[in-house]
Amino acid sequence: MSSFELPPEQTGAAAWYGPQMVERTDWLMPLSAAEIAEIETAVRALVARDADIAAITARDFPLPSLGGRLAARVRDEVLNGRGFLLLRGLPVERWSMREAAIAFFGLGSHLGCARSQNGKGHVLGHVQDLGLDVHDPNVRIYQTNERQTYHTDSCDIVGLLCLKTAQSGGLSALVSSTTIFNEMRRRRPDLLALLFQPLATDRRGEVPEGRKPYFEIPVFNWHKGFLTAIYQRQYIDSAQRFPDAPRLSPAQVEALDLFDSLANDPRLNMVMAFRPGDVQLVHNHTMLHDRTGFVDWPEPERRRHLLRLWLAAADARPLPEIFAQRYGTVTIGDRGGIIVRGTTLNAPLEAV
Repeated sequence: MSSFELPPEQTGAAAWYGPQMVERTDWLMPLSAAEIAEIETAVRALVARDADIAAITARDFPLPSLGGRLAARVRDEVLNGRGFLLLRGLPVERWSMREAAIAFFGLGSHLGCARSQNGKGHVLGHVQDLGLDVHDPNVRIYQTNERQTYHTDSCDIVGLLCLKTAQSGGLSALVSSTTIFNEMRRRRPDLLALLFQPLATDRRGEVPEGRKPYFEIPVFNWHKGFLTAIYQRQYIDSAQRFPDAPRLSPAQVEALDLFDSLANDPRLNMVMAFRPGDVQLVHNHTMLHDRTGFVDWPEPERRRHLLRLWLAAADARPLPEIFAQRYGTVTIGDRGGIIVRGTTLNAPLEAV
């Protein structure tokens, strides 16, 4: 794509602005007592037979009423609408870790195929501060208590279940990458055009067999009428540690800086506080998500803890072939995640 062929300004529900979205409540989906009962019935059956969580399918986790309603809302509002949805009301306070993991994974099975979130093959992720050094190039930021900054993951839908909140901070932040595109197109189309060129992004030590330690995909991609973003600024910057990675030009750095300033503009983004039992579902291709830094509780049993799913959705949008560098394949319903030599899919019940 040349600098003279930028896609048109994007319209529709995905091009939203933060203050307007904060005032709305249509992105909230409270669960009824009957829907929670459906979930708990399915959980009990799987606990009773000591099911392998990583192998749970929608057939194993029947949701006669909730399943269809949830799938429809995710299709209409997450994949084809504003880009996110928040379920509220899972009774995690009365569940064991195994019950919470089964409930979350079972819900996700109605929305897509779970993907590996790291080289260890974890299809159920634990978002906790593990006391690791954010400056270590092989550490991923979700393993620390530092702010993550706005980014995307390797999947169609990112799901988070809040089990426990921090003493302070750890808020969830969202911004529409579609809105950032529109704003850059209006202000600096010359810089925007540079973000349609491939940039090296660090894999942080989790390198698929036969691949480079970084991938090269443009921040913005226009394919079959869909505008899709992929972004993690820290990892773009840290990819410069590799001698063979293409160097960032001053103009590219300026474009990335403008992208970041727009993502961090409170007139564009929104911040929400999770409650225990909340499930956030985010469309990875039109949204960027972030987490503010936090101070945790001194008691280990009270510390901030979220479970995470990366999902490949059966009714997701087409992606350009260049995404196969990161997603392994662009086949809808079977793409995304991190697979390295020796990876075996599993769902651990603690951060390991």
